[in-house]
Order: sequence, then C-alpha cells, then structure tokens
Amino acid sequence: MAKVFDAAEVAEHKSPESCWVVLYGNVYDVTDFLPRHPGGSKIVLQLAGKDATAQYDPVHPPGTLEEYLKPKDKLGMVDLDTLPKDEAHKEEEYLDNGPPPLDSLLNLDDIEEVATRQVSRTAWAYYFSAADDLVSKRLNNEVYRSILLRPRIFVDCEKCDLSTTILGLKVQTPIYISPAAMARLAHPSGEAGIAQACAKFSALQLISNNASMTPEQIVADARPGQVFGWQLYAQIEQKKSEDMLVRINKLSDKIKFVCLTLDAPVPGKREHDERSKNIASVLPITSAVQADSATKPGGGGIGQQLFFGTSPKLTWKATLPWLAKHTSLPIVLKGIQTHEDAYLASLYAPQVKGIILSNHGGRAADTAPPAIHTLLEIRKYCPEVLQTLEVLVDGGIKRGTDVVKALCLGAKGVGIGRAALWGLGAGGPAGVERTLEILQEELKTAMRLLGVQKVEDLGINTRAVEQQIYNGPAGLEKLGMWVSSKL
Repeated sequence: MAKVFDAAEVAEHKSPESCWVVLYGNVYDVTDFLPRHPGGSKIVLQLAGKDATAQYDPVHPPGTLEEYLKPKDKLGMVDLDTLPKDEAHKEEEYLDNGPPPLDSLLNLDDIEEVATRQVSRTAWAYYFSAADDLVSKRLNNEVYRSILLRPRIFVDCEKCDLSTTILGLKVQTPIYISPAAMARLAHPSGEAGIAQACAKFSALQLISNNASMTPEQIVADARPGQVFGWQLYAQIEQKKSEDMLVRINKLSDKIKFVCLTLDAPVPGKREHDERSKNIASVLPITSAVQADSATKPGGGGIGQQLFFGTSPKLTWKATLPWLAKHTSLPIVLKGIQTHEDAYLASLYAPQVKGIILSNHGGRAADTAPPAIHTLLEIRKYCPEVLQTLEVLVDGGIKRGTDVVKALCLGAKGVGIGRAALWGLGAGGPAGVERTLEILQEELKTAMRLLGVQKVEDLGINTRAVEQQIYNGPAGLEKLGMWVSSKL
C-alpha cells in the first residue's frame, strides 16, 4: 500500500538537497532531476514542497512524468485534507459562471471577449501579448481596412465553392490554423480539440513545435484525409530537432510537410506575457528550453521560456541541406517579411514548396511589416515567386473580407492563430468550430456580394496600402549572384 504523507512533511523538502513536489495527489522526489530539468532548477524550487498540479497540468502532455522520472521517485500519496488552499490558484479559476451560448457570438471579437473572461490571467497574457508597443500586431489587422473591395453586379453567385488545395493537399477551405503554442492553457482538449474542429471543416492544421500535447496525441483521432503540417524551431542542440523529425516522418500519413519558422530566432519582448505569472519554465519540451533558468533575462514569460534553445544560427547554405538529410517531406519557410527573401526562397524550389508571409503575429520584431505589405512587394518586384512557390499569409485575420483580400492578392491560404486559441478558450472544440464557421460564412457572403464564384475572379483596390510598401530597387540580380556563390 502506498505511503501517505502529511502536507507539512512534504513542505519540509524544499531545497536543492531535498526537493519534493505534489502532482495529482502523489508525492515525487525530484532532487536528482533538478539539474536535468529543461527549464532549469529555479522554477522547480519555487514549487518545492507544494502541490504544483495547477501549474504543471496545462502545459505537460500525458506521459511526461513517466518519461522524465524514475519509478523510485514516486514516494507515495499526500493526504489531501492536509493541503492548504492555494491562494495563488484563485487567478486560474474562471471569472464567471460560464460562457454564453456559442451561437450568440457573431464575430471573432465576441469570441475573444468571452475567452478573455474564461481563461486564466496567465493564458490571456500569453495569447494576447505581442512585441514592444504592439504596433505590428495592430497593423496586421488595420491594414485590411485600407484595402477596398470592387464588387461586380449582374453575376450569378448562387454557387460559392471554397474548396481548394494548399501545397497540393485537398482542403475544403482556404483558412488554416497557424501554429499556436500551449493550447491546453485555454482548454484541456488542447491542440487535439483544435484538430477535432478542423476535421469538421476539412481545414489544414499547422501544429506548433511548442504544442502542449505530443504530435502523436494531436493526430490520433484525425479523420481520413485530414491534413496537418508540423512547425519546426531548429534547436542549438541539433539532435533534439533530428529526433523530433524522426517522429514526424513516422506520421507522414497525416503530417504532410514541415514548416521551418524563421521570423523569431530570438524571442521578442512581450511585456504582457512577462508581467504574468511565469509557469513556462516547468515545460517539459526540451527542444524549446535551455538548461539554466537563472541565465534567462528577467525570468521572462511563457514566450521567453519557449524560445530558449532555439538556434539563431540558421542560414540558407547550411540549414536547408541539413533539413534534407532528415526528412523528405516538403518544406515551407515561415516568417518571410521582404520580397528579397521570398525571391531567395524560390531559388530553393522544389525542396522549398511554399512560404508563409508572417511577422509572427507581431510577437517578434515590432514595426515589422504585415503580411499584406510583403505580398504586395512580391507582386511588384518578383511576381514569378507566386508561380514558383505557394504563398500563404497569416496575422490579423478577423473577418471573411480579410481572407478574401489576401486570396485575391495571390495568397493560397490564410492562417489564423490567436483566433483558434480564443475559440478554444471560449468553448473548447465547439468554440473553434464556431470561429471557423463565422469566418467561412463571412467569406462566402463576401464572395457572393462581389459577384464571384471563384477566388481568381476577385478584384480589389490596394492604392492606399501601396503607398506604404517598400519602394526601392528590387536588388534581385545581386541576390541571385550571392546564392550562386554560396552553393
């Protein structure tokens, strides 16, 4: 029979020499694990001698304890009646008696408002936060207001088919889910809940490298034909990335491509996140966390912690050949923010099959351009890229008209990240379904009001936005020569 400990006895073990924690009612001795904790020992010691379940559970996939601790480390059980009420956990409780009916939520702002009331302060700060003064985050959405539609009349618009292909994969909507980390902070179903919603709409889901569930768990219940991509943050310790790619390759019947993220080699300064309660250091995701939390400036927030361990040394010359050695899946480069880099990416086709124009949701370099600016640059300086590569965009999408505008400028797909997380926070998988349903219906309405059945028939007025995009020399000849000299 398992030994039962009084909470007071557990509380005595809170030093590096003897460190115990309570998880799910069990007492664990993590003293030997402290030096090996992916987020460093500091955060574990902050929870030493306490019940750490509330901090641990939302961000750890099932099976983590068994993977990192030995059977002998499980000492027994804690007497639950002796545990003190955790005052700090109050902020993690729901702030009202539950959300309103989902069908009463009419737009994505409604969903975000409900989710903000439902999720913890920590989750809200991580999802909402963006770099510095949030300029890029705001502009991501505001730029769409400066693009005007050009409706045509006397056109049969009874039919409106949104089905398309993204990277050659058949989907029923051009809207896809961008890689967004830590979904279980919003709802216990996590990324698997998002996958459940995507299945209903046959939408593509790009799984975050820093997901709160394993890729195997996320795709386990996928429907036949449901498609996923995997986001990769290349790590300083390359073997960690290589080991993950081995796992992704085994899931290639569902995960159809690898998306290498390049717009955040270092974390942006996200002040809302950094001010929040820091639970990120307890993350088990060793591919996203460095060894010593004491070296992390200011302690950071979830975003800061997730990025530690990410390599800032990626190059065209070295990284793509390395990637080719470890996966035969198509490669998509995420984080293109200039026409020059879009052009360079096209020179690496067919290994590189697509690019995602993105400024990381405004979470990396503040005042970086929105994806639409980059798309307009490509159309102006190197339109051939749109024929060589599939171009996707994300950031700031809140309306079906936003999707229409991106599509008719040449985007093949349009990603939503925060919106999916807010949907999950507002109503679990059903909340994500409602998010996709709203965008789908708005997209259909916009296309019908424009008098078109197909995206390629759309027309818009971008004059106001064109005044803001780069207007210097293309410089593509020098780039081509540079690439040739590096090969």
